[in-house]
Amino acid sequence: MDFDLNESQALLQDSIRKSLTAKYGFENRKAYMASETGWSREMWAQYAELGLLGLPFSEEDGGFGGGPEETMLVAEQMGRHITLEPWFSTVVLGGGFLRHGADAALRGELVPAIAAGEALISLAQVERQSRYDLFDVTTTAKKDGEGYAITGRKGMVLHGDTADWFVVSARVSGGQRDKGGIGLFLVSAKTPGVDVRGFRLVDGGRAAEVDFTNARAHAVLGDAEGGLPILDRVVDEAIAALAAEAIGAMEVVHNMTLDYLKTRQQFGKVIGTFQALQHRAADMLVALEQSRSMAYFATMAAQGSDAVERRKNMHAVKAQIGRSQRFVGQQSIQLHGGIAMTMEYGAGHYFKRLTVNEAMFGDTDHHLRALADAGGLVQAA
Repeated sequence: MDFDLNESQALLQDSIRKSLTAKYGFENRKAYMASETGWSREMWAQYAELGLLGLPFSEEDGGFGGGPEETMLVAEQMGRHITLEPWFSTVVLGGGFLRHGADAALRGELVPAIAAGEALISLAQVERQSRYDLFDVTTTAKKDGEGYAITGRKGMVLHGDTADWFVVSARVSGGQRDKGGIGLFLVSAKTPGVDVRGFRLVDGGRAAEVDFTNARAHAVLGDAEGGLPILDRVVDEAIAALAAEAIGAMEVVHNMTLDYLKTRQQFGKVIGTFQALQHRAADMLVALEQSRSMAYFATMAAQGSDAVERRKNMHAVKAQIGRSQRFVGQQSIQLHGGIAMTMEYGAGHYFKRLTVNEAMFGDTDHHLRALADAGGLVQAA
């Protein structure tokens, strides 16, 4: 297959790379993290100017008609700079629900606002008991006139403390772990009955716990009792974006480690001349390149129409890249020695992002177990 970028993709990659290189250095990121929101509104406006916020939406809805490949390119660059802005939560997750579940009127209402940087969306899906099971839902959606009232508590809502809208998974019917009876509801953050408590993640990003108490939904995404397939699909697409983000972060960590091995001296020699350390750096490169292939595979597989096959593919992607990013991060810390443990050096910050990335939507062990239960990626003869 031809993995070369076309002209427009190359221009997109170059434009975001230049923008982030110029304004997202290590000290810039520290300042953004210390701000009131925990990220940069100035950079968010610049993302809008570059077209990154409207990229995956169709031109008819007010977007730029980009596909999974363009999302992969943006995610990789975001990973290279471990950005803090809510691009993933708003454009990948929130945008995915609008593209797959919203009607034309709702897309016309929200997509132009997202593309202009004026609306932020967060997915409120995780519950205390749910772990990584998307169908384990106790939050309820009860019929209230022509709409629904949402009651329940959601945790780990990415950028929930600055969101304008929440996509909430809630149970309309059935038991706690039934795969039917789950709906997806769009709720305004300003709706009475919505209480948000924000906090900082270990990698510097932001998340929130959100309580809904008879909060009236603004709209239903898809079928009120058949929202799980949409949730599954959007999460599969999100895993592909996370894979690309991990590649960007791992590549920077690997290069940072090589530079350190070429300059740090011990026993009168540059430590990069020690064969044992060369082998470890080579193993890091192998893990990175294996993950790069899986990230390309994820981008293609996320477009599949067979939900069962698509989910198996995402299990494989998460298992492989999760294992690799943990290995690359750990080796970087070990090879850097004590300096990697300081807040003033970048290696530790990248390792934190890779650790959060691995846990999102299921860690390595979870997906490896799920893949085994599904019979593996390739069925035995």
